[in-house]
Parts: sequence; C-alpha cells; structure tokens
Amino acid sequence: MPESLPTTAVVRVGRVTFDPSLYDAVVSADKKTSEYLIPAIRQLPGLLHWYAAVSPEGSLSQVSIWDSEEHAAQMDDLKEMRVTARADLGAVGVTFTAETATYTNYPITWTI
Repeated sequence: MPESLPTTAVVRVGRVTFDPSLYDAVVSADKKTSEYLIPAIRQLPGLLHWYAAVSPEGSLSQVSIWDSEEHAAQMDDLKEMRVTARADLGAVGVTFTAETATYTNYPITWTI
C-alpha cells in the first residue's frame, strides 16, 4: 500500500557532479556534513524523508520529500547547506556551478 502523502507533497532533488577520482574524499566530506546538516534540517517544518547518496561515478545526490513546495524551498536559504556544506565539499574539490549543481522541486504525481 502506498504511503499517504499530502496532495501538496514535493520531491526535492539536489545533485552535484565531481571528478570520480575524488570519490573517497567526497564520501568522507559528505558524512562530515551530516553531523551539522541533520540537526539543522530536522528543525525545518514539513520534512517527511531525506536520503543522501554518493556515486563512485562522480555525483552526490540528496533526495527529500516535503509536505509542500513552500517547505521544500526552505533549503534554498539554509545556511548550513548553502555555506558550510558547500565549503566542506569544496575543500575536497567539489565545485558548485550551474553546470555541476542542480536543485529542483517536483510535485509528486504518483507513488507505489
């Protein structure tokens, strides 16, 4: 049976690409960012689920489910994400540009 979600729920997908040779350093930096991102994100209203993953092929993704577009948009201004995490990931060689990093909110149309 599918999970019951609000009709206003959205999936937020953040993705950044990096040189695959940086994989081990990116995994380590990603785990470090979780130490301060988890408490900061948990304080935000509307979060239903959060998943973070790093691919050895050279990408890091964060997929989250929010109860509304408004609540998902809080991530656009979260200092711990936009400043601190970017600095920690940048320190190991990840760059954030329009070509390497995308953040998109998708209204949910169906679930399994």
